[in-house]
Amino acid sequence: MSEIEQISIWDRLNKDVSFGKTLNDKAKQQFYAEFHSLLDAGMDIQRSMDIIIEEQTKKKKIELYSKIHSDLVSGNSLSDALRNSDQFTPYEYQSIRIGEESGRLKTVLFHLQEYYHNKVKLRKHLTSVFTYPAFVFLITIGVLYFMLNTVVPMFQEVFQQFGQDLPWLTQQIIGISENFSTYVIVFLLIVGGIVLLHFSQRNEDWYRKWTGNLLIRLPIFGKLFKKIYLARLTQSLGLLMVSRTPLVRSLELVKEMIRFYPLEEALDNAKAEILKGNSLHEGLQGSIMIDKRFISLIKIAEEINKLDETFQRMTDQLNEDIDHQTKLIGTLMEPFIILLIGAVVGIIMVAMYLPMFNLSNVIQ
Repeated sequence: MSEIEQISIWDRLNKDVSFGKTLNDKAKQQFYAEFHSLLDAGMDIQRSMDIIIEEQTKKKKIELYSKIHSDLVSGNSLSDALRNSDQFTPYEYQSIRIGEESGRLKTVLFHLQEYYHNKVKLRKHLTSVFTYPAFVFLITIGVLYFMLNTVVPMFQEVFQQFGQDLPWLTQQIIGISENFSTYVIVFLLIVGGIVLLHFSQRNEDWYRKWTGNLLIRLPIFGKLFKKIYLARLTQSLGLLMVSRTPLVRSLELVKEMIRFYPLEEALDNAKAEILKGNSLHEGLQGSIMIDKRFISLIKIAEEINKLDETFQRMTDQLNEDIDHQTKLIGTLMEPFIILLIGAVVGIIMVAMYLPMFNLSNVIQ
């Protein structure tokens, strides 16, 4: 099993809480940012840890940071202390180890805090985009429940008194109302089955491959998910290139860090091609995650030996695209959901009033 904690994609995208972990992404961002600031101010590593511990208010964080400090006092390096804590990924402590060996520790810490800053920022964007639709969806379910279980039966009793043939649309709505409880039970069973399947199979390759390919093929959202993971790829590779990590090792670390099957396949193919003597851009060709423009930029970067700078520019551009796209999706979803609710309520009301219009014609 991988050293990385196995979590679902929705946990990765929409939560800051990591159950069983003392440090979530936001806490790691703060840890790396403060560590970088203290080292940049001239503090040594042990004194920096002392200051970080003094600022903590939560018992678990104090215990964790105290353990790291004890390891440092015992003569371990920062990377070894982080690894021994079991709270940091191989990507993190390996990057820090390379930073220690190359004298670029402050640079690595800065890029790590930037990495987690972007992850937290993205979660907030996605949460803001999906919170309103989720809230409105629940209201819609409540409105449907009320209308189909209260309003429609009232009209149905009136219609039965007159004994008139009902329009087709009215018959369908009444049929849904009479069987609404059954539909709700079936819906809940389906949702429960999907949740059970997810939690029982989420670490299996076949399931990760299927869900990963499904996500990047979703209308509208597929492109967004693809950009999210490409941004994480470029940012991670950019950090490792700055740290002078060998390319093959960089691909292995990024694969463990990102944990998204379509991207893992692309990285495995790239690693195999590099070991054969080919270049990175040749290894990434043919992946459903990587488009031609991405390949062209990497090819040019390899030719001029500027992979680290190119990855940084690509990360900035992808993050800008992600910000724009999430805001656009949020802006478009609000009127769409309002129209959807209006259409649902309108159809039910039209179906209920159609027999009234027919009845008035008969009376006249």
